[in-house]
Amino acid sequence: MEPRWDAVLIVAFGGPEGPDEVLPFLENVTRGRGIPRERLLEVAEHYQIFGGVSPLNQQIRQLVEAVRGELARHGPALPVYWGNRNWHPFLADTMRQMFQDGVQRALALFTSPFGSYSSCRQYLENIEQARADIGAAAPRIEKLRAYYNHPGFVEPMTALLRKALDEVPAERRAAVPVLFTAHSIPVAMANSGPYVGQLRESCRLVSEGAGVANWWLVYQSRSGSPRQPWLEPDVCDAIREIAAEGSASETIVAPIGFISDHVEVLYDLDVEAKQACDEAGLRMIRVPTVGTHPRFVTMVRELIQERVSGSGKRPALGSQGPAPDECPADCCRYLK
Repeated sequence: MEPRWDAVLIVAFGGPEGPDEVLPFLENVTRGRGIPRERLLEVAEHYQIFGGVSPLNQQIRQLVEAVRGELARHGPALPVYWGNRNWHPFLADTMRQMFQDGVQRALALFTSPFGSYSSCRQYLENIEQARADIGAAAPRIEKLRAYYNHPGFVEPMTALLRKALDEVPAERRAAVPVLFTAHSIPVAMANSGPYVGQLRESCRLVSEGAGVANWWLVYQSRSGSPRQPWLEPDVCDAIREIAAEGSASETIVAPIGFISDHVEVLYDLDVEAKQACDEAGLRMIRVPTVGTHPRFVTMVRELIQERVSGSGKRPALGSQGPAPDECPADCCRYLK
């Protein structure tokens, strides 16, 4: 008989937690991609601005504790584990601990709402590699569905955007430009999966919920060879374009593509995009990520509960409907 799910696994990117960890972390992130060391040293300086510590690990710890509390109060009563792709606690180490604890079958939450090779399929590959290393008795891991259009993601993002809109004078609120940002990825990677379409749907749902008419989907954190096309426009280019139009006094920047304010969000938006706004004469108002917003934490429980119970209730906003529990076999394939 198939074992019931007996654990939850939160799967994240990971981040350094001290200056000496920055370069080893970046080497893990870029291994096999041919990134020059000069570029790694340049990116390392971004981390050193924040003391060499990425806030991401601590934010995921807080999410893990919040989910544990939510499951303890409302069920299902499942232990919650956490594993990273690029830094401690490494996913392989966490899955080995799960195996030692007797876990047989777990549900996994990926900490990106959107589907692409790097945010979904690569994590699935990481999981399968860890299972292969453990052996035939390794825990089976099944991914929870994508939540880009789940009310538990859209509603807190909408509330956070409304709060930012309150900072705009009433007479300018209807026309203020809102820049929704997400991590840029190679165009070829974007073409292999649902990333851009899901992002646009999230932006549409959040902007409609907040009563925003003038919104843009823009990108940040581009890396890789300048000869390789990546998703555009860059957030700073969009800021300069808005300033050139001359009709706005401020712009709202909302990192919809992320659930945590990690170093890329802090540096690319609070440093670089803020500087671009200052130079262009625009006031920047920054929307935070959902983090451990209570509605988001409740959403995690709801995603777990719908799988454990087999309920047909699968909430999703908009016309695209709920994402499938299992990705299509060819989804997000990306040949680098």
